[in-house]
Amino acid sequence: MSIRCLVTGGAGFIGSHIAERLLREGFEVTILDNFSTGNRANIPAACQIVEADITQADSLETAFQDMDYVFHAAALPRIQPSFDEPLLHEYVNVIGTINCLMATRKHRVRKFVICSSSACYGTPTELPTTERAVISCLSPYALQKYTAEQYCLLLGKRWNIPVISLRYFNVYGPRSFNPKNPFNAYSSVIGVFHHQHRNGQQLTITGDGEQSRDFVHVYDVAEANLRAALCDVQNEVCNVGSGKAYTINEIAQMFLGTATHIPERAGEARITLANIERTKKLIGWEPRISLKEGLTIL
Repeated sequence: MSIRCLVTGGAGFIGSHIAERLLREGFEVTILDNFSTGNRANIPAACQIVEADITQADSLETAFQDMDYVFHAAALPRIQPSFDEPLLHEYVNVIGTINCLMATRKHRVRKFVICSSSACYGTPTELPTTERAVISCLSPYALQKYTAEQYCLLLGKRWNIPVISLRYFNVYGPRSFNPKNPFNAYSSVIGVFHHQHRNGQQLTITGDGEQSRDFVHVYDVAEANLRAALCDVQNEVCNVGSGKAYTINEIAQMFLGTATHIPERAGEARITLANIERTKKLIGWEPRISLKEGLTIL
């Protein structure tokens, strides 16, 4: 009997790559998306599609039926707009997640993997940053992702739903940058630089460029999702990063282009650097793609 998987937000950057990895494993995959930011062209041809909105609980009924695993990637992943429209982002990122968890409970799904964010650490005081580090959200988006994660862990225990939360660091790779949605939190600077370099534009460096980031390739992120679903671990949080950090200036130099500086943005961490020892232990995952190799897979 085939294993059936649902990927919410599967028309987006990370969700579509999760879907591709699940298909390679031989699973049946259904995509749930409202296409407000996702792109139909991202969806693999073998996937079933349910057009629905996670903020509308009634619209989720069909999609969650008979599913073995749910990978919850649907969100409004936009740091800067979350300051301007906090209620809209709260409704999608928090209430939408609770709706998905309630549907998971109703239809007795075997496991719920939620895409969370290292943004909850803010500018961390602990480096490399473990999952037990102090939470210091710098934006409504970060707070919403953390709140949604905690709802899943709390209600998951109460309702006996196996939950794993994956806190992504800076994810990059094919399809990461959408010029129609430049504030997307998943539009890592690598995707932005790649787009600018390919179009003969100057690279735009935010602030002084000395802020540093832990970059992890989306292929590795998709693999982490698969392993999180299939392992016996539940009700845990796992960092998904590379364990290495590079300054934005260093990344700009790798693209060999001219650069200009733009003002620093509020709500963004000065440094991100993951400790992934717990992730290695719990779900048997570690990144395989180095940054040097990853820059050739964009």
